[in-house]
Amino acid sequence: MTESDRSRWEARFVAFLERDGAFGDAAHDLEHVRRVVRTAMSLAVPEGADPDIVFAAAWLHDCVAVPKDSPDRSKASRFAAAAASEFLAAAGWESRQIPFIHHAIEAHSFSAGIEPITPDARVVQDADRLDALGAHGLARCIATGASMGTGLVHPTDPWAVNRALDDVKWSVDHFFAKLFKLPAMMRTAAGRAEADRRSEVLKVFLRELARERGEPSPV
Repeated sequence: MTESDRSRWEARFVAFLERDGAFGDAAHDLEHVRRVVRTAMSLAVPEGADPDIVFAAAWLHDCVAVPKDSPDRSKASRFAAAAASEFLAAAGWESRQIPFIHHAIEAHSFSAGIEPITPDARVVQDADRLDALGAHGLARCIATGASMGTGLVHPTDPWAVNRALDDVKWSVDHFFAKLFKLPAMMRTAAGRAEADRRSEVLKVFLRELARERGEPSPV
């Protein structure tokens, strides 16, 4: 696919994503999608993935919005994969690629727990998870928590020393419940290296938070 072809498809993807209700929260907006596309495309060729499949899957990976607190949240990537496949078929995308795009979308989700079995799916999964780390990941975590009424940190046991983690109530708990686990879960070498680097950004934040609270650092 040429760059001009990609530009035309990008405009169609944006229009599709901006239909009613396509974006569920501040952490899953159009800029998140653009960052995932950019990261995925940078990983595609080095990892032996098909750039066209990666391009479409990254653009459409969040095309169905399911609220974080919905009982159907773990099904969101399956819903997105089905909607994306239907859209691509109607729009005239090459039919032989659609099943691979479908798999890459349904396997990208942390909560779905679907094993990515193609290079394309591994790249898209890594790209999406990388956006949960680093400066953007930190901002997304806090923004999502605020939108759901989640507090920043437990007032008396901020690092969950004597309690169970609860990232529904406390945003900082999400660092330990999920975010710090992501580097070990990366599927590509470049993704792992970048995830380690971005995790350090979160650790710097926690060290400063602990310092300002007058407490020992948890990391």
